[in-house]
Amino acid sequence: MAVLYTVLHSVVPPLARAIWRPVVEGRENVPPTGGVLLASNHLSFVDSVVIPVVAPRKVVFLAKEEYFTGTGLRGRVSKAWFEGLGMVPVNRADTRSALDSLDIALEVLGRGEAFGIYPEGTRSRDGRLYRGRTGVAQLALVSGAPIVPVGLVGTERLQPVGARLPRLAKVTVRFGEPIHVAGRYDGVAPGRARREITDQLMAAIQALTGQEQAGVYNERPAAE
Repeated sequence: MAVLYTVLHSVVPPLARAIWRPVVEGRENVPPTGGVLLASNHLSFVDSVVIPVVAPRKVVFLAKEEYFTGTGLRGRVSKAWFEGLGMVPVNRADTRSALDSLDIALEVLGRGEAFGIYPEGTRSRDGRLYRGRTGVAQLALVSGAPIVPVGLVGTERLQPVGARLPRLAKVTVRFGEPIHVAGRYDGVAPGRARREITDQLMAAIQALTGQEQAGVYNERPAAE
């Protein structure tokens, strides 16, 4: 898988940047080494491709298990593509999937890698920024890894909901200043610490994107 990632990553990002010409700001805010959480707003399926394409280092995202278990040529190509992008399969239908996802993320961070996560939990279908769930804060508190807020603008036009393939569209990716939590919340009640970190993170993302804040959680549609 490491070899496949190296091969694909030497081809896909330069090609994608040449075609879509994304505007990228703040790449220097991503630490070059060590575990780090890249926490982004979520507008499109293609977000998990856009961020690794423009980030200065490998970023691991979770992806639906179905992308890795298809049969025939199409199934093998799909599996190779998602593995080559550094994605890790997770079974969303499993009631333990949330806990398993946290364990996988901690493993990735423990290896000193970057882990991508969407605090909103699922894509925004109306363009608003929804309230953040506290899983990213829990990962930061347990691992000690910093959180880099990421603001995506325009990816909903790059691949709208329901579209099978990306289109040509102007995309901007902004990496904000890291949020360091290690040692800052000693003695603070865990629930309060997670909420404060998450609210700080979502405020940082909103400043990067200019999105209207929904003020409520975003629920995953039943069809997904």
